[in-house]
Amino acid sequence: MTGETSERRRVLLAVCGGIAAYKACEVLRGLQKAGCDVRVTMTQDAGRFVGATTFEALSGAPVATSLYEYPGSAIPHIELAEWADVAVVVPATANVMAKMACGIADDCLTTTLLACACPVLVAPGMNVHMWQNPATQANANTLRERGVSFVGPDTGRLACGDVGEGKLAGVDEIVEAALALLVPHDLEGLRLLVNAGPTHEAIDPVRYIANRSTGKMGYAIAAAATRRGAEVTLVSGPTSLPTPAGVRRVDVESAAQMHDAMLVEFKDADVAICSAAVADYTPATPADHKLKKSREHLDAIELTETADILADLCGCKGKRVVVGFAAETDDLLVHAKEKLERKGADLIVANDVSRPESTFGADTNRVALVGAGGVEQLDTMPLADVANAILDAVLQRLSR
Repeated sequence: MTGETSERRRVLLAVCGGIAAYKACEVLRGLQKAGCDVRVTMTQDAGRFVGATTFEALSGAPVATSLYEYPGSAIPHIELAEWADVAVVVPATANVMAKMACGIADDCLTTTLLACACPVLVAPGMNVHMWQNPATQANANTLRERGVSFVGPDTGRLACGDVGEGKLAGVDEIVEAALALLVPHDLEGLRLLVNAGPTHEAIDPVRYIANRSTGKMGYAIAAAATRRGAEVTLVSGPTSLPTPAGVRRVDVESAAQMHDAMLVEFKDADVAICSAAVADYTPATPADHKLKKSREHLDAIELTETADILADLCGCKGKRVVVGFAAETDDLLVHAKEKLERKGADLIVANDVSRPESTFGADTNRVALVGAGGVEQLDTMPLADVANAILDAVLQRLSR
């Protein structure tokens, strides 16, 4: 989705009649969180597990369950098929997969899928014996040969009590697979290094100095770059976020550890994006035991400056691209331009963390891309779209 980060990606969610149909609600939410506009079509059997009203409330749009009763369109299967950038079938039952393989279109969902010219992702969910049945395997192979993508199924305990392959893939895995179909693989062959999150600077073994960073922006960049084909290494400070699919993660705690890890990993990288909120200061002499307030008063903590990761990377980058971040609460662009020149970076991503839509922990961000050629102010967007805009800017600099 290069150059189109302000346009919401359109996903058609095709929900089939299986016990895992309730997971489709979570998939819908995951796609929305990633900045997608989602519409739903579902079979009559799916409605026995999760009602259409639920999907209407979650998506904010009518649900197509019939070819003849869809608000605003007499031909919903064509309208939805042409509207979608990608279609996701979840949970894909053996019956619907068989219909897809044979070109059978006997309800709204299968008719819509037959009319789709966009990429289609199938997430099977069924009993192990149904999945392993030669007919189902033949149908899956036929769909793959036609270019249909698959995610899962996983192996585990099934709803019926059997154990084996047939379990619906994880929600995050399905969302990631869908998002990967929405972007070009224009970063293939690129080795990308990202840092993210806060650092914890020890006062003693149980206390530390930190900041409010959650790591969400850096993790979104790592995930977006992987979807676009890059080989990504993520150096992460302490955070509760799960590692994005396909990303190699290096965990660190302190600013010194992050500095050392970034310099080591940068040796094999083409691009470094420094989004972490690294502490500027660290206690000079952290205690080796828990300080007791009854006898060791902390009237003052002597601090020393931490190493400058961005400046050190820029100092050895050569023709490689290094991107820094400037999280400010005042004079945003003034500070960002000064940082760009002082550090020698190729680009500074500036955001005002005093604003609710771009503060630490928000699911959106409003950033300005500050480079030698000027300033590009972006609108408030979901983190995934901001990540893609940053990667677009990196690509432009690499092409120069």
